[in-house]
Amino acid sequence: MSREKIRRIMIFSSSILTALVVGLTGFPISILQANATQTSAAISPTFKTKCEMCHGPDGAGSEVGKSMNVPDLRSQAVQQLTDAELAQVISDGKNGMPSFKSSLSADQIQALVKNIRTLAKKK
Repeated sequence: MSREKIRRIMIFSSSILTALVVGLTGFPISILQANATQTSAAISPTFKTKCEMCHGPDGAGSEVGKSMNVPDLRSQAVQQLTDAELAQVISDGKNGMPSFKSSLSADQIQALVKNIRTLAKKK
């Protein structure tokens, strides 16, 4: 085998090995990032389909919601409720808000409570 061919094989092998090491190093990082955003990604579609029509994307209230006097989810009045109280309102409904206990699981309701908590920071 010629010296040039051996040199090319060594460069190719080194490149493959480097790419493999970089890929394997980045893989756990991407998994951690995916897990961190998984909760918010799972909440967002539920909030969009069940809450956003009245409460708006930021919790302040959509035009429809404001006309029905829905509370601003970012407000102190809502934020001072306990998690159990918020879950109860979502589950049973209140003042014209429909009950979601038959259409949402307990985990989905708890995820919405967590989502409501994050809205206060966006006010």
